[in-house]
Amino acid sequence: MELLIAVTLLVLAVFLGVELITKVPPTLHTPLMSGSNAISGITIVGALLAAGADHSTFTAVLGFVAVTMAMINVVGGFLVTHRMLHMFGPKRRRAPADQSEGDGDGS
Repeated sequence: MELLIAVTLLVLAVFLGVELITKVPPTLHTPLMSGSNAISGITIVGALLAAGADHSTFTAVLGFVAVTMAMINVVGGFLVTHRMLHMFGPKRRRAPADQSEGDGDGS
């Protein structure tokens, strides 16, 4: 009975996640990344509780998988947000490669 409940919750969570993500327009995915990072943080707490609970080996394995997937989501979200912020940041000018400092002529 416990296995059936765990599998049912997993299937419902996957279905709900897919439905929520497909309803968001692609132009909103990057701005919503910060919000999804907060939700994934809550998921990590719940997954840690599930992994650390002394119910069964299956529950611990599902909790570990949930922690791993949520951490991948959080790290990926931070990387995408970081890259997006650099896109809108001030432009830095680079010196041409042939005019480097200290080219050895002593002047």
